Amino acid sequence: MLLLYFCAYKFCHKGEKKAVPNSSVRGYELIDAIKEALEAECQGLVSCADIISMATRDAVVLAGGKWYDVETGRRDGDVSLASNVNLPAVTISVSDSIKLFARKNLTQYDMFYLLGGHIVGVARCSLFKDGIYNFNNTGGPDPSMSPWLLAELKDKCPRISLIFDNTYPLDVKTPSLVDNSYFQEIKKGNGVLQIDQQIALDELTKNIVDDIVNDPDFYTKIGEAMVKLGRVEVLIDGQGEVRKSCRVVNKKPFIFGGFN
Repeated sequence: MLLLYFCAYKFCHKGEKKAVPNSSVRGYELIDAIKEALEAECQGLVSCADIISMATRDAVVLAGGKWYDVETGRRDGDVSLASNVNLPAVTISVSDSIKLFARKNLTQYDMFYLLGGHIVGVARCSLFKDGIYNFNNTGGPDPSMSPWLLAELKDKCPRISLIFDNTYPLDVKTPSLVDNSYFQEIKKGNGVLQIDQQIALDELTKNIVDDIVNDPDFYTKIGEAMVKLGRVEVLIDGQGEVRKSCRVVNKKPFIFGGFN
């Protein structure tokens, strides 16, 4: 009984980092280094959640974006399970995506600027392979995808491959810069993920894409959307914990008792 308890809560589950949607996330070592430096100066005061929020803002600035103020005071969750990672699938419909963001008090425009986070970063072939070879179970590619991108993705992500799950940039034009090229490219049929391409085509949202492409306040609004996202289901005021290490939850004291 004791062994089963110990296994279930300490070793026999996978943390959030092991969840499939997080498989292409990188930079954990940098977060570890920041946490270590902060713990040396002010032990137990700065949460990993705040570190990630501020590091994200700094990465946006370093990639050509605009500075925005980050709200702090978050605490970390005291449970980390891959099964708790509930990100929307890349095949989610536009209408369902709008409803999902609305349930988090985020508007359609917030959704667009947050999806605009795809201006930097990569995705693994396994996340978008169906769009190349079996779109909506048709046995063929997404008909809205440009011929150029289809050829690119087939070369990078062969139908049958024994090699490592390759990655491809989500912004095909300027994958290392924070700019609005992602929105320009999805208008051309160069959306790597299905939801990326569909927002440029759907009657509910295609006009918003046009608005964002021509928005002079594009950089400011990305920051505003990030701040709003940082308020979603936030833990504060004694909830959760401040982790000692961003890789694991803090160790809990094990209380013996209840066994006859």
